[in-house]
Amino acid sequence: MDVIEVRRLGTVPYGHGLEIQHQLVEQRKAGEIRDQLLLLQHPPVITLGVKTRNNRSHVLASEDSLASRGVEIFESGRGGDVTFHGPGQIVGYPILDLRPDRCDVHRYVRDLEEVLIRTLASFEVQAERAAGLTGVWVGRDKVAAIGVRIARWVTSHGFALNVSTDLSHFDLIVPCGIRDRGVTSLERLLGRTVELGIVEDAVVSAFAEVFDVELTVASDVQGPSVKY
Repeated sequence: MDVIEVRRLGTVPYGHGLEIQHQLVEQRKAGEIRDQLLLLQHPPVITLGVKTRNNRSHVLASEDSLASRGVEIFESGRGGDVTFHGPGQIVGYPILDLRPDRCDVHRYVRDLEEVLIRTLASFEVQAERAAGLTGVWVGRDKVAAIGVRIARWVTSHGFALNVSTDLSHFDLIVPCGIRDRGVTSLERLLGRTVELGIVEDAVVSAFAEVFDVELTVASDVQGPSVKY
């Protein structure tokens, strides 16, 4: 069985998160490390996918307004449109070599959706896909976004699951460029608080099931691993 190393990094500035991914992607391409799953949070940040590289019309707030609220803005290099990351949101960055038998971008995205659907099901929340759209939805509200990058079949970027996220930040953008749907969080759906670490545990468990892998857990990017 393949092994993936899980790294729970806590809160990481978005720019630093990009650097970590770049480093690990190059190491994975060179065969120096195993597949990785990074789980973390970002301080408030709006990220732009390749669809918005030359068009920021889906960012509704001015740069001065964003700065006054402590919200950074980055071009991410991932697929998709514009989204928000912030505290209370679990961000997952899988660094996986999809070769030899998973070289299918559509399948990979669907697998990430399945991980999140199973994660939410463990909290008795029935989430689903929406025809023609990427991500995970409850009714007409998106609870998890997905935007990936794949280079030489090594993945980066990934997913963002709203757990206790301040959803008012999504008013600063047109989330994922979709104007006629809303955004929600696990805590809003449950009507109670949820410990972020418990949700991370559920993500790890679902990831192991969907990708049929064994997981080890590391404390940080350079830290030692222990069996999960």
